[in-house]
Amino acid sequence: MAAIVNSRCVLAVCDLAVSTRYYVDVLGFREDPIRAEGWSFLTRDCFRVMLGECIGERPAGELGNHSYYAYWNVTGVDALYEEFVGKGAMVTSRPTNKPWGLREFGLTTPDGHRIVCGEEIC
Repeated sequence: MAAIVNSRCVLAVCDLAVSTRYYVDVLGFREDPIRAEGWSFLTRDCFRVMLGECIGERPAGELGNHSYYAYWNVTGVDALYEEFVGKGAMVTSRPTNKPWGLREFGLTTPDGHRIVCGEEIC
């Protein structure tokens, strides 16, 4: 039987080296052994991403509401927030209990891709 065994988000970035360092040094991703010119393949826990260098393209931060690219369901949302802040992440909001039953915070990447991290409130 056919099955989807995993997934990987694909993001265009303006400066591959800067974005790769941010994901690795600040967000705690590791570089995967896959190698291709102009690409970084990264993983943290169950989340995988491919960063592709697109020099001269409009960065995600200029796309307004269309710059959201991920919602990460996490455990330990407050600890993750503290980890990211301690490493200099570009956080956009502190952990806050939302009326839909999740505790969330937001962050952004060097290109302006927005990420929300959320954990169910027990």
